[in-house]
Amino acid sequence: MSGFVSFVGSGPGDPELLTLKAVDRLQRADAVLFDDLSAGPILEHAGVEADLVGVGKRAGRPSPKQDHVSKLLVEYAQACGRVVRLKSGDSGVFGRLEEEIHALKEAGIPYEIIPGVPSAVAAAAAAGIPLTRRMTARRVQFVTGHDVTGKLPEHLNMSALADPEATTVIFMGKRTFPRLMDMLSKAGLPETTPALLAENVSHPDQMVTRGTMGSLALELSKDVGNNPALILYGPLADFGDSDD
Repeated sequence: MSGFVSFVGSGPGDPELLTLKAVDRLQRADAVLFDDLSAGPILEHAGVEADLVGVGKRAGRPSPKQDHVSKLLVEYAQACGRVVRLKSGDSGVFGRLEEEIHALKEAGIPYEIIPGVPSAVAAAAAAGIPLTRRMTARRVQFVTGHDVTGKLPEHLNMSALADPEATTVIFMGKRTFPRLMDMLSKAGLPETTPALLAENVSHPDQMVTRGTMGSLALELSKDVGNNPALILYGPLADFGDSDD
């Protein structure tokens, strides 16, 4: 027999945003392989005898390779245990879920996917705004701000990303945003387009910085900091709130 793997979306980090099913799987797990952004209070739901294994990746920091993470996941499952693969946000959104599922399928190991609160949704909630707007933002698009080398991905659909009637959310894009802003400007998106930077979403030290595409690109060209963040831009609602 082999074990069973539960891919659990931990949400943006606040343990109160975990689903009941996520808590149940953590409590019954023999091992939890967790991302950096899923650490902290969330792991307090794991059983006292569970093995806790950090396998997270962070930009600009030494991180385990994906093939090593997949190999560990298979090995723990083959030990006939109940394994939780704890991923930040929702595991199906820029979480390298496909590679890990492929490794499990090759090894004949069953699995389930338990969704979590997507970090993009949590970022909009932190800013006190909707992601969609009935007349001006009928479409939401998610895009990663860097490829496997840490650079801005090639072959981006600039026409879609410069759509003034779409809300766009950039994951892992602080370092590459100034260059992307230049490309978007050339594609016709005004630098005055509303934008916001949401850092450490749902954590006690979360911070939401509101501005424009131009002002945000200027700030990030000076300092990106180390906080995990999302960038939202487009026809964002503005209710006159001050920065959090």
